[in-house]
Amino acid sequence: MSLFKIGEYFPPYGHSERVDRYRKNKRLFKGDHYAIFNRTNLLDDYQQHAVFIASNLPGTIAKKSADFLFGETPVFSAGNADDSNEQKAIERLVEDNDLNITNYESALSNAYRGDSFYKIRWGQKYGGLLPEANDPFRVFIDAQKAEYVFPESLPGDTTTIFAYHIAYPSVVEGTGDMEWVLNVESHYPGKIEYSKYLISPFKHSSYENEVIEWKIQEEIYSARRTVSTGVNHPLVVHIPNFATDDEWEGIDDLSENESLFAEIDNRLSKIAEILDKHSDPAMAVPAGTLGEDAQGNPIFQASRDKIFEVMDKGEIMPQYITWNGHLEAAFKELEVLVDHLLTVSELPPVALGKADSGTSGSSGLSIRWRMNSLLAKINRKRQYYNKGLKRVLLIAQLLEHAKLEKSKLNYEITVPRIQFKDGLPDDDMEQATIAQIRTGGKPIQSQLTAIQETLGLSAKQAQVELERIRQEEREDSFVDASVFNRGDE
Repeated sequence: MSLFKIGEYFPPYGHSERVDRYRKNKRLFKGDHYAIFNRTNLLDDYQQHAVFIASNLPGTIAKKSADFLFGETPVFSAGNADDSNEQKAIERLVEDNDLNITNYESALSNAYRGDSFYKIRWGQKYGGLLPEANDPFRVFIDAQKAEYVFPESLPGDTTTIFAYHIAYPSVVEGTGDMEWVLNVESHYPGKIEYSKYLISPFKHSSYENEVIEWKIQEEIYSARRTVSTGVNHPLVVHIPNFATDDEWEGIDDLSENESLFAEIDNRLSKIAEILDKHSDPAMAVPAGTLGEDAQGNPIFQASRDKIFEVMDKGEIMPQYITWNGHLEAAFKELEVLVDHLLTVSELPPVALGKADSGTSGSSGLSIRWRMNSLLAKINRKRQYYNKGLKRVLLIAQLLEHAKLEKSKLNYEITVPRIQFKDGLPDDDMEQATIAQIRTGGKPIQSQLTAIQETLGLSAKQAQVELERIRQEEREDSFVDASVFNRGDE
C-alpha cells in the first residue's frame, strides 16, 4: 500500500487539500460562513468585530441540484418483463438498502464536495449483535464518507482508479487525543486488505480545535489480513459531481463562487450596520439648549447621550443627524452580485420562485425553456449517476452470487436500466392535450385507472366508485312510462 508509509503523513500527500476542501465546503453548505471567511483572510479587522450576516446561498445551490436529480424516485428495471426474476432482484436490492434516500443524500453532498462514494458489502445490519436468524447476512449498499476514501489511480492514467483505500483514524481510549490508530481497508479487484498503523497528532484545524493531520509511526503487523470477495471489481464506486478528462477527482459547485459568497455576506452586513445606525441617530441642538456646569460648559457626552450642541439658537433647529451611507448603491451591488451568482451557478430565477420569474399563466413548456440552464446542469450530473449506479447494482448482484449458493438465487446477473425524472412538475392539461392530438381524440386510459390516479384510491376502491357512477348514470337515463300516457287522460 504505497499511500501509507512509515514516517509519512495522513492524509497522504496529494489528498490533504481535497479533504480540507470537503470540510470547508460542508461548513459553507451548513451556513457557518464566519468560521470560513474569518480564517481565510476574506474579512478585515473591522469586519471581524462588526455585524456579520450570512446568506446560505451555498445550501440553496446544493439542495436544488439534489431536488431535481433525485427529488423524484428514478425507475430501476431489469429483465424482459415487470415480473421477471431479474426485475424482482433489482427491486429488492433497491428497497432493502433504501437506495432512493441514499441517492438523494449522495447528490446533496456531491454538490459541495465534488465526489461521492458507494460501498457494497456483505454482512449483517447490526454487525453480529443479533443472531443470523433475526439479522440475516445480505448485500448492503452504503454511502461511504468521502474524506475517508483515498483512491489510487493507474500509473500514467489519472482517470482510472484501480484501488480504493478507506482509512479513518480513531483515538486510543484513555489517552485523550495523544495516541491514535489508523484503520485501513484497501479495496482491490477480487480482494480487500486490512491493516492498522500507530499514528500521532501533527496538525489541528484552523476552524475548530480538532486534529486533521497525523504522522504515521509504525505498522501493527498482527492486524494484517486479506479477504477474498469473489468479485472482479473493487467494492467501492466513485461518482463525481462532474469531472475533466485528466483526473479522477470531481469538481464541486461551491469553490468557484467562494469570493461571491463572501462579498454577498459582507454587503448584507454593511447594509444592516447602516440601518442600525439610522435606527438610533445622534441629535444636534442649538448652543445653550443643554444645561451647564459651574464653568459654563454644556453637560453632555455625545457617545453616551447621542446629543450635542452646535452653533447658536438663531442658526440651527433641533434635528437628528443621519448618514445616507449610499444605501441605494449598496442594494444595487447586492442585486448584481446575486444575479451573477445565479448565472454562474446555472440557477435561473424561475427555479427559486422569485417574484419576477414570470410563471403566472405560463405553460409547462414555457417554464421548461426558462429552466434550460438548470436542466442542462442536472443532465450533466445525471450521466455520472447513471453510470455509477449501474455499476453499484451490478457489483451488488455479483457479490450476492459469490456469497450465496446458486440454488438459492433464481435470477441472472444483468446491468439494470435507470429511467430518471427531470424533477419538473407535469402540466396535466398540456399532457392531456398532446395525448389527444397524437391519438386522434381516442382515450388512452381506462376509467378505472383515471379514478385511481385522480382520487388516490386502490383498485378495489376505484371499482366500487366506478359502479356508483354507472348506477347514477342508469338512474338519470331512466324515464317513467307514465309520462307518455298523460296525453290520453
